[in-house]
Amino acid sequence: MLTTVNIVQRYGKRVLFDKINIKLDRGKRYGLIGANGAGKSTFLKILSGEIEPTDGEVKIQPYLKLGVLGQNQYAFEDFTLKDAVLYGNKRLYEAQKEKEKLYMEGNFEDEAVNNRLGELEMICADEDPTYESEIRIEKLLEALGFPASQHNDLMSSITGGDKFKILLAQVLFLKPDILLLDEPTNNLDIDTISWLEHELKRHDGTMVVISHDRHFLNNVVTHILDLDFQNIREFTGNYDDWYISANLIAKQAEINRNRALREKEELERFIARFSANASKARQATSRQKQLDKLNLQEIKVSSRREPSIMFKPHRDIGNEILEVESLAKSYEDNRVFSDISFKLEKSDKIALIGANGVGKSTLLNILMEQIKQDGGTFKWGETISTTYFPQNTTDIVVGDEKLYEWIQGHNPKWHIDEIRKCLGRMLFSGEEQSKSVNSCSGGEKHRIMLSKMMMDSANFLVLDEPNNHLDLEAIIALGEALHKYQGGVICVSHDRELIDAFANRVIKINSDGSIIDFKGGYEEFVEKHES
Repeated sequence: MLTTVNIVQRYGKRVLFDKINIKLDRGKRYGLIGANGAGKSTFLKILSGEIEPTDGEVKIQPYLKLGVLGQNQYAFEDFTLKDAVLYGNKRLYEAQKEKEKLYMEGNFEDEAVNNRLGELEMICADEDPTYESEIRIEKLLEALGFPASQHNDLMSSITGGDKFKILLAQVLFLKPDILLLDEPTNNLDIDTISWLEHELKRHDGTMVVISHDRHFLNNVVTHILDLDFQNIREFTGNYDDWYISANLIAKQAEINRNRALREKEELERFIARFSANASKARQATSRQKQLDKLNLQEIKVSSRREPSIMFKPHRDIGNEILEVESLAKSYEDNRVFSDISFKLEKSDKIALIGANGVGKSTLLNILMEQIKQDGGTFKWGETISTTYFPQNTTDIVVGDEKLYEWIQGHNPKWHIDEIRKCLGRMLFSGEEQSKSVNSCSGGEKHRIMLSKMMMDSANFLVLDEPNNHLDLEAIIALGEALHKYQGGVICVSHDRELIDAFANRVIKINSDGSIIDFKGGYEEFVEKHES
């Protein structure tokens, strides 16, 4: 369905891709993975035609529909929600709108108007042969959390996260033959991600998706496209299958190279010892020929790097952790929640979950005294020291300071060497630590905040969507760090693999403001409450 021929992409002296040749087949769903900065989004833009490669070409079979998940959330501000989704099929949208205009304003005694209406009817029948487009749009919107009463509202009336959902509905509505998705689970809650997985598994064309959600990749994709070493290798299976295969390949390459190195050393020793000996000269010459033929392949350095996240509390956590009594919060006429109560135990590591908009971030902001509750109380234990990863981290990690200066600004007593070590753990080299905070990407700012949290040495971690902007390797490292951590945790996340890694208690805020408080892991919670 789609083929790339010798795709090369350069930016100055930096080579991002070097002669990528892949063939994407119907019925296969590909997960495109790679380290942050490896060029995943760039490659997807080349496939979609949004940008031209430095060299090579993309070939798409004729008459196939190409669907690309939009990234400009503000491109449809004057559209209603329904029209924004309909625009996913631009030909159908334009035909319907022109037809509506002609019926309202047209002169039906004019033969040209009637002929044009006939042409438009044919276009609509061609694009929507079962006349179910309106019903399909309504179902998509409702599945994404937009009730029927909201379908004719303007896009300008909804939040940025909800705008992204409309872009997702837009590309799904098209039912494209080739579907390209860059981070489709962003801004989706766990239930909506599950719905999306079901939708994508029904896609019968070909699909390429970029995602840092391992659970999502394992559930959806049939093949992995691994972008590394400036090229792409294809693997059959999901993310976990790739992980096993890639590690076996890397291990075998290392074994082969070590074997070749030993052979090279033996040959060199023999040649050095006997090359001057007339009786052994012929054998030495023979060994030299063997040495010349020896293929000592250099092991390329992967672009993947695994951070080393380690939270060490400065003191043990006491028996009294946190008690929350009847917390309530409203914004103007909108009640977020009215009666949230729970008490934390010493060993609790809590995943705080729930649909978007139920107040998860609001609750954390109250607990961290960023905002004031309208009613109720909460009390931290005397031994508790907290550190906070807020949802708006990218807006907080700002300034012209160098990375280590920004962190030291939170506590001048912190030694610069320790700060540098924490930044090094989060994959900032010595040179990178001297760049300004404002020049950092979203993923880098998240790693800076995690570095600062490591310096805090707190015995209770409060985290709001820490996995956003992190690559798969960093998310896995974060899950392991939270699991090993000897303090308490409250973490909001929609990443099920991350939650599985650390949580031993799940608190779900329901849409009516009530909570489900479950002592156990996430899989047990799903089995009991959502099966």
